[in-house]
Amino acid sequence: MKSIITNKQRSLLPFGLLVASVLALAGCNQKQEQRQMPPPAVSVVDVTQQPVGDYKEYVARTEAVNTVELRARVEGFLTQRDFIEGQTVEKDQLLFEIDRKPYIANLKKAEADLSSAKAELNKSKKDLQRSKDLYKKGHISQADLDAQTSKEAQAEASVQAAEAQLDTAKLNLSYTEIKAPYKGQIGRAKYSVGNLVGPSSEPLATLTSIDPIYVNFQVDEKQIISHLQESSGNRVPEEQQFAMQLRLPNGSDYDHKGTFNFADTHVDETTGTLTLRAEFPNPMGIIVPGLYVTLIMESNAKSEHPIIPQSAVQENQSGRYVLVVTAENEVETRQVELGRRIGPMWVVNSGLKAGEKIIVEGLQKVRPGVKVTPSIVTIDPETGGIISQPKSGQQQGSQANKQG
Repeated sequence: MKSIITNKQRSLLPFGLLVASVLALAGCNQKQEQRQMPPPAVSVVDVTQQPVGDYKEYVARTEAVNTVELRARVEGFLTQRDFIEGQTVEKDQLLFEIDRKPYIANLKKAEADLSSAKAELNKSKKDLQRSKDLYKKGHISQADLDAQTSKEAQAEASVQAAEAQLDTAKLNLSYTEIKAPYKGQIGRAKYSVGNLVGPSSEPLATLTSIDPIYVNFQVDEKQIISHLQESSGNRVPEEQQFAMQLRLPNGSDYDHKGTFNFADTHVDETTGTLTLRAEFPNPMGIIVPGLYVTLIMESNAKSEHPIIPQSAVQENQSGRYVLVVTAENEVETRQVELGRRIGPMWVVNSGLKAGEKIIVEGLQKVRPGVKVTPSIVTIDPETGGIISQPKSGQQQGSQANKQG
């Protein structure tokens, strides 16, 4: 029995040696493959600096510089409406016309009355001159001369009254044409052609100016006091202290810069705020009155700060951090303190300095302490996307040189 077991063990021994050899060979091949595995490729950017000033944001609301209600100043039937509701109209453009015929007739009558009054004045002057000659010769009394003098004065007054009536008739005729006092956007017309309108009617429409536009915002009373204390009471014009920008309700930045326009003279007792106003050009009519926007004020006194893309920033329990590639191409974690956002970029208050390299693409392939093959890319400051990177041939060549 023992001989049978011994023979079986001897027959299994070559098979065990074969399995052990295969496993050892596989382990050697795996270690060789691991040694030959190149470091993961990542895209990095050089941290750059740019001047950044103190930064504040305020919730603000837009307001038209001019708003006017168009009203009828004379009574009559509307005969014409020369605009499209909601569209932009030019200065002095005809908007409404009231029936002109009655006012043309009144003008003609006033012109005729003036001619009659002038003729009567001319006759009175001649009569007065004759009365004076007769008085000198003793043919009429002083009372007759005084009566003729009074008649000539009445005729003079009649001419002046007729001239005033003519001016009124011309003015009323001009009121039959309602024109735009300035360029702006016109709202809905409340009366159609054929309606009777007059001074007691509701406004025919509302005209709102669009360029420039006002932006009203409130500043806390604490900020006002701090600002005055820092300036030691020497008030510097706001346009010399801050640059003003707008962020529109859809999140986009407005193209034009604003200027400080007005500060209220007292603090609101209920809210403890002071109302300020900025003025922005609005040539394309993008901003309409009544919008809620974000007013951004940046100090003109600036200091250099590192700027990094938001796509490079990650967050853990300790806060926000980035992955830095060292001079030895090793990855390390760097906690950063971030400031304001500028489009897709983020201002770094501390934790990074200009010239360091941070990973922007390939973050999921690496961890702190590993070696990487970095490729320097360029970030579009408007979109935050990669706009240029080395060609693949150049990357492979540089890797081959490092391996060689």
